[in-house]
Amino acid sequence: MEHLHALVQAHSVAVSAAILLIAYVFIALEKIPKVTVALVGAAITILLGLVSQTKLVGENINPHYFINFVDFNVIFLLVSMMIIVNIATRSGMFNWIANELLKFTKGHPKTVLFTLGIFTAVTSAFLDNVTTVILIMPVTFFIAKELDINPIPFLITEIFASNIGGTATLIGDPPNIIIGSAAGLSFMDFLKELTLVVAIIFIVVVSLMIFVFRKSLKAAPEKMEAVANLDNSKTITDYPLMIRSAIVLLLVILGFVSHDVTHIETCVTAMLGASFLLLFEKPKDILCDVEWNTIFFFIGLFIIIGGLEASGGIALMAKWILDITQGSQQAAAMLILWASGFISGIIDNIPYTATMTPMLLSIQKTMGTDYTYPLWWCLSLGACLGGNMTIIGAAANVIVSESAAHKGHPISFMGFLKYGVVTMLISLIISSAYIYLKFLH
Repeated sequence: MEHLHALVQAHSVAVSAAILLIAYVFIALEKIPKVTVALVGAAITILLGLVSQTKLVGENINPHYFINFVDFNVIFLLVSMMIIVNIATRSGMFNWIANELLKFTKGHPKTVLFTLGIFTAVTSAFLDNVTTVILIMPVTFFIAKELDINPIPFLITEIFASNIGGTATLIGDPPNIIIGSAAGLSFMDFLKELTLVVAIIFIVVVSLMIFVFRKSLKAAPEKMEAVANLDNSKTITDYPLMIRSAIVLLLVILGFVSHDVTHIETCVTAMLGASFLLLFEKPKDILCDVEWNTIFFFIGLFIIIGGLEASGGIALMAKWILDITQGSQQAAAMLILWASGFISGIIDNIPYTATMTPMLLSIQKTMGTDYTYPLWWCLSLGACLGGNMTIIGAAANVIVSESAAHKGHPISFMGFLKYGVVTMLISLIISSAYIYLKFLH
């Protein structure tokens, strides 16, 4: 075993990179659950001594202790928001909002598509994308049935809207949570820097979808009237729970917004909200609905990437980017934006972002904060918007496609790709212009 450890230490960059690459391949193939891949990779990383099992070296904290590489800001923020959303959903409040929006459209299919897009994008900015599409899908299938039209144009638009809307805030998409925690960017930083470009991309993409699907978006007048007169009086099933959840959700978002004043971390704000709501619930029932697969996937992934970081592999990657771009901020920004977009369209954007953040921190040490600041936004825009390229580009895409197939409306990989590639290219072109005009010219 000692001989093996010595061999691993001598080639630590190659070994840690190989573990990460093999994990990527298995995550992309989806033959084994990705949480299993991440935890097996993490266990091997620890076992081979790429990260340390011991907390102390003498009387000092060991910098390579494997727990140090797990970003618990990300973990606790995710768990807490999942708890808050799960509790709030039980009251029926989100379905009530969706139904009210539908009544507002008077059942016109094009207006319905635009309204569902807005609801999905705005909700995705404050809840995670997966939760948002799970909330909106039953409403979508109900409307399509009532209007007697194909639900696929609505579902594809909702996928795009969830990934675009989730880009706008710190808590909207897991890559942003990772970036915010690593770069020390607040909720307000994301709103200030990304809301405008996200709004432009959303309007362009949804307008394009309305044009592309215009022949499918037609319904009989009597069908439209049925949707316009939806009975929404019984949608909220628990009024005290709805009031409690709405107040806590608003206070938590207010806490995020006021971080620059209070200096209370977003994960602590979310934990306070979640723990308060749990006082009125049976924790066992609520915690069953937390996506523990996602949480342990993150933990395993952080440890695997920690192995590459501890070996110096991340610093080498950072040096390579600076060498290839010859220190040009503009070249580095465009490389990160476009590479992130295409790579996140093919593989899960969470492991990609988790790999890139320590690399950008390494660039920051060399080139300074001012040089790196735009690069964080390039990573966020590329990783989140790139998820629209393929049906496996983001978790929300997979969930919608699986639910659609279950309901008898399958969305094929190639069928989605022709819309996804165009959407991603438009998104990245707009993002490039925005980044250049705002930060680089």
